[in-house]
Amino acid sequence: MRRLILMFVALLTIASLSGCGYNTMQAKEEAVFAAWGDVEASYQRRADLVPNLVEVVKGYAKHEADTLKAVTEARAKVGSMQVTKDAINDPKALQNFQQAQSQLSGALSRLMVVVERYPELKANQNFMDLQNQLEGTENRINVARVRYNQVVQDFNTSIRTFPNSLTNSVMLHLQRKEPFKAEEGAKVAPKVKF
Repeated sequence: MRRLILMFVALLTIASLSGCGYNTMQAKEEAVFAAWGDVEASYQRRADLVPNLVEVVKGYAKHEADTLKAVTEARAKVGSMQVTKDAINDPKALQNFQQAQSQLSGALSRLMVVVERYPELKANQNFMDLQNQLEGTENRINVARVRYNQVVQDFNTSIRTFPNSLTNSVMLHLQRKEPFKAEEGAKVAPKVKF
């Protein structure tokens, strides 16, 4: 009889552990880290592409040095910012990272205005190729951010729902991850003046 009770307790323990979500939460946190890596890779692609774009534009629009300088400085700021996986646990670091990326985006927008002003620059095939690459990169960044937010939502839901919440509070102590958020003023479309 004692053996039967021990076997029942062992089976009950195994069944309860398989439903505790320990491994699931670990896998979901790893998915968050992987999605963050995709966001960083997209930003790195843009950072690698921008110097080439700037060099092509420099040859055609020397008198627009202020715009080019702003792009170069914003790119340098983005390049000097070291963001680790730990940043997804630190809302302030994530906000600073996003702010630096936004400054680069704003500088690139001003650069596109320069392009509109100078049709001969727009007609240059090298510039058009780089512009297409940059547009594709911006789209990739957006897709990576959306995917990251989806994975973060899945992870955050996982650690907050029962029985995973119990396992998390007792064993793992995983923290909610911060999603990307729209910047203040993002609801208002930027104005472009020629």
